[in-house]
Amino acid sequence: MTQVSGDPRPLPGALLMRTLSRGSHRGGQVLVLLAILVFALSLRAAVTSLTPLLGRVSDDLGFGNAAIGAIGMLPTLMFGVAGLVGAGLGRRFGLEIATVGAVIVTAAGTGLRGLAGDTWSLMALSAVALFGMGLGNVLIPPLVKRYFPHRIAASSTAYILCVQLGTTVPAALAVPAADAAGWRWALAGWAAIPLLALVPWIAVARRRRAETSGEIETAATPRLPVWRSPIAWGLVFLFGMTSLMTYSLLTWIPELLADAGADDALGGAAVAAFAGVGFLATFVAPWLCLRFANPYGFIVGFAACMLSGLAGLYWAPLTGTIAWVLLAGLGVSSFPMALTLINVRTRTAAGSASLSGFGQGLGYLLACAGPLLFGILREVSGGWGLSLSLLVVATCLMLIGGYVICRPRFLEDSLPAV
Repeated sequence: MTQVSGDPRPLPGALLMRTLSRGSHRGGQVLVLLAILVFALSLRAAVTSLTPLLGRVSDDLGFGNAAIGAIGMLPTLMFGVAGLVGAGLGRRFGLEIATVGAVIVTAAGTGLRGLAGDTWSLMALSAVALFGMGLGNVLIPPLVKRYFPHRIAASSTAYILCVQLGTTVPAALAVPAADAAGWRWALAGWAAIPLLALVPWIAVARRRRAETSGEIETAATPRLPVWRSPIAWGLVFLFGMTSLMTYSLLTWIPELLADAGADDALGGAAVAAFAGVGFLATFVAPWLCLRFANPYGFIVGFAACMLSGLAGLYWAPLTGTIAWVLLAGLGVSSFPMALTLINVRTRTAAGSASLSGFGQGLGYLLACAGPLLFGILREVSGGWGLSLSLLVVATCLMLIGGYVICRPRFLEDSLPAV
């Protein structure tokens, strides 16, 4: 069969190939989405599965408040280190292969720390798991930008929901799991999630390698001088202060409540409630970032919730406990907004990768001092007032960073010509 010159209708063979190509593309997107969502479930599990158990783990391994503060500092420290190197690993090996490595490191660290025989081995293996999780934090936003450029809000909502689910469920199950099987199994069992994620990620990496014929991605994802842009520094403070407040409270809420007379069960429930309220924000925050040119008003609302929750935890920790932690949880709902703004404020996957690495890297490094300072202030003052005041200061800095990054503009346009 011949085609008449000028006839716009494709030949049957060409039509078939186009249909198959379209189906293959959709199948590839489904595979990538599945891989992202399963891995996202493990990006906080190593943190919140340990926090409610710190009391009994410390009794078993023999460490005190100083070590608890150091353990609380580890997530943000390792996330920060991973942020600084993650974008480079993505450029060197490709986003997909780098993510495979992140999944393996997360699974290894999470599973092996259940064997820890002393404080240092617990911290070292936790650091390994957290580094892998930190790489996932940095690599997933540019992957979303690459594979779902026209569905930023929906795909961001889906994966951040999984992050929140992986934050809440381990906290809620930590104490019952430890009661049933011991704290070692309660910690190590969460390695099953990244192990499940490994299969689809290997498939995604192989598919990407086949599509690009093994080309190195350095040219496709160049390093951008993001430190020259106020957008990047706005993200650093928005993300960093949100993280400082989040991990300080995740670490110390059980101890704060225990000092007031609460038991382990209430401490675990409070941590789960604090983490779980993020579900509500995750359904809304990514859409707000796309629906409103400047969503800064919502940052102000989150700050007001945080200040209200902190006041309640200080003045009446055992009266309306869950209400206070829910308000504080809404206060750090700027977290899903910050993740979404990485893609909303960039034009390309290269911009997203560079902004993600810089903003999360420096932001988490700023935040890493939070849990440690929180504990030091508690020891020095003998109460929780100074510690909670630290979070008030962080709230103010979050407002400043949010004001800068929420202004409607693009990272690439704000950089000087290079």
